[in-house]
Amino acid sequence: MAKHESDAEVDRVTNEQSAVGIDETKPLFGRVSRRSFLSHLGAAGIAATAPPLLGATSSPPALAMQDTASSVEGTVPVKLRINGEDHQLQLDPRTTLLDCLRENLNLPGTKKGCDHGQCGACTVHVNGRRVNSCLSFAVMHPNDEITTIEGIGQPGHLHPMQAAFVEHDGYQCGYCTSGQIMSAVALLKEPVGPTDDDVKQAMYGNICRCGAYPNIIAAVQHARRQA
Repeated sequence: MAKHESDAEVDRVTNEQSAVGIDETKPLFGRVSRRSFLSHLGAAGIAATAPPLLGATSSPPALAMQDTASSVEGTVPVKLRINGEDHQLQLDPRTTLLDCLRENLNLPGTKKGCDHGQCGACTVHVNGRRVNSCLSFAVMHPNDEITTIEGIGQPGHLHPMQAAFVEHDGYQCGYCTSGQIMSAVALLKEPVGPTDDDVKQAMYGNICRCGAYPNIIAAVQHARRQA
């Protein structure tokens, strides 16, 4: 009995739809039917969750991006010799030597501290002399021999000054250490007196915010004796 009633109800609904002109097989509003609308909605949901294959395949390769970057308006060609290796670069002429080392040459051992030449964390050697790299433009050094902390020594083959800093705990947080060591290495070839006060004066441009100065002085003096 229930089945006959159900069939009758279906027939009644169908007749009412026909009476008011509703046909599920015909497009709704002249464009889509309810069935096609739901089908398109499901397809749109699948498309939204699918990975952007076309976008991935159309992305330019890294080499092409580098070639494009090399021709950016306002840049100039720069050749630098860093730690015994030549580098051909295309730089904004306002790029500091510090930013060039860190951002363009991936040499992060040279630290950016104050960026105003007051802390010494960015100290490098230019033709054997210590220089605050944050105060020097990279385009100023096309024919210079530049040495960074990476060129002083490496794990397993430390420079004597690096070994002295390790032995005497000449660091705490370590952020200023590369600049301290670069200044100390240059100091070995400078006319500096023999006392601790002489070393303090010669290292005056390098700030250690942790206050490890006694250990730094001890490390420098140890390396000087070994030299």
